[in-house]
Amino acid sequence: MEPGEVCMTQAIQPAHADARGELSAGQLLKWVDATACLAAERHAGVPCVTASVDDIQFEETARVGQVITIKAKVTRAFNTSMEISIKVMVQDTLTGTEKLVSVAFSTFVVKPVGEKKIHLKPVRLLTEQDRVEHDLASERRKVRLQHEDAFKSLMEESSKFEDPMCSEEEGTMTGATAVQSIELVLPPHANHHGNTFGGQIMAWMETAANIAASRLCRGHPFLQSVDMFKFRGASTVGDRLVFRAIVNNTFQTCVEVGVRVEAFDCQEWAAGRGRHINSAFLIYNAVDDREKPITFPRVKPISEDDLRRYRGAIARKRIRLGRRYVISHREEVPVSTHWDTSKQASLSDGNVKALRELAARPGWEVTSASEKIKIYTLEEQEVLSVWVEQRVKCPAHLAYHLLSDFTKRPLWDPHYVSCMVIDQVSEDDQIYHITCPKVNGDKPKDLVVLVSRRRPPQDGDTYLVAAKSVVLPTVPPSPGYTRSEVVCAGFLIQPADGSSCTVSYLNQMSASILPYFAGYLGGWSKSIEEAAASCIQFIENASDDTIF
Repeated sequence: MEPGEVCMTQAIQPAHADARGELSAGQLLKWVDATACLAAERHAGVPCVTASVDDIQFEETARVGQVITIKAKVTRAFNTSMEISIKVMVQDTLTGTEKLVSVAFSTFVVKPVGEKKIHLKPVRLLTEQDRVEHDLASERRKVRLQHEDAFKSLMEESSKFEDPMCSEEEGTMTGATAVQSIELVLPPHANHHGNTFGGQIMAWMETAANIAASRLCRGHPFLQSVDMFKFRGASTVGDRLVFRAIVNNTFQTCVEVGVRVEAFDCQEWAAGRGRHINSAFLIYNAVDDREKPITFPRVKPISEDDLRRYRGAIARKRIRLGRRYVISHREEVPVSTHWDTSKQASLSDGNVKALRELAARPGWEVTSASEKIKIYTLEEQEVLSVWVEQRVKCPAHLAYHLLSDFTKRPLWDPHYVSCMVIDQVSEDDQIYHITCPKVNGDKPKDLVVLVSRRRPPQDGDTYLVAAKSVVLPTVPPSPGYTRSEVVCAGFLIQPADGSSCTVSYLNQMSASILPYFAGYLGGWSKSIEEAAASCIQFIENASDDTIF
């Protein structure tokens, strides 16, 4: 075990399990919080308390008889706060196989001792991975500090357009999912500082949220993730904690449940005036009795409070998607499609087919809309895709001519620095070398991309421009760039009438492309809208010289 790391190992007993024999999410949250607290105090040398928890994404479930290992360590110390990284693994005792359950980050603050001010010592960086996490901790801290402003900005934006699902007559009212529960804080619920154990509060919150989700789906909900949240205040032994949970919104196969916690001492309890100590948002999937995924019914906001919670869930989903790159820092998966001239027809047709299939997938969710630009996202397990729909005053065939020539892309797209044809495969297929600007101080990125364009067989049909990365031996990776990947992207251009069209840009995110979109999704950047507006202006203002 590395210096400064704390490890907790637990055998999962029936008392730790839910009705399906799987480790209770609430129990796991208690263990995670305890391990993180001990790591923080090992570094600080003084008592510490949980200030906030970043998004927790659960990748695997654990069952009775398996072994859970939780490792926590301080990645960076600031002035009086520090970030703790947490890694949870599950091991099957019969096969010895280990799987990742979750990677999470918590923020702990030192608890003052008397009037003496405590300044945390820096973290010793012993390995290259320590240095990477140390640098990323600063980025994650910026995201946490931006959270409130980003949420307010997205809520203001959402009030400017109507969610099409909101206006539909069908929809389930969420009032029937409301859950209220109460707990009396007893000595076993308190931590070693005398306050209610943060992990215990999270466990009670998860119980209430799980019941709310089950009332909507009539199935077995299981926790998929916990949204970033902060501890607003403390409670102590003798307090009464009131938990109120309700479904806020549904997104195909997942549902967001909001939980509010208020604490009352004896006098506050008699007067009916509590202290708001926590709010959290938990996201659930569900299965039926045959273990098949359940699609949640859409919900329909009725009151102003319903609408606020409904829109808030949409905003939080966007922020979660945007934070995912910063929090996980997933590595790029190498491109596997090698260009082969003997298979160019099948590779080009496969490129076109992939874009059509992406556009046809169900589950696209509106994230923002304006007069000319509408943006959708599609989340499928670990894959995120974006669809930008633009209304353009230009005939479809002219828009197609401009967008299918990628050498013109840097004229309007700030994400492209240069774009050069390196292989004219055929009249309708070219291979380009593309360079992109730096993001977050990293090296600039470059790509080798096959672009396949298709005119429709008859007027009124859709023009298509598909793009996908390929490996070309004549253009090897350069030390000055990070070689990146386009998994599936391109344009669909649908005529509206003789003088206008709808241009749809789709992109299935890879780890290298996501940083360019993360700011928009997270609510602290307008990069997608700005690129879309620039695209519209470029097409509508194109002169004959630009076109021909």
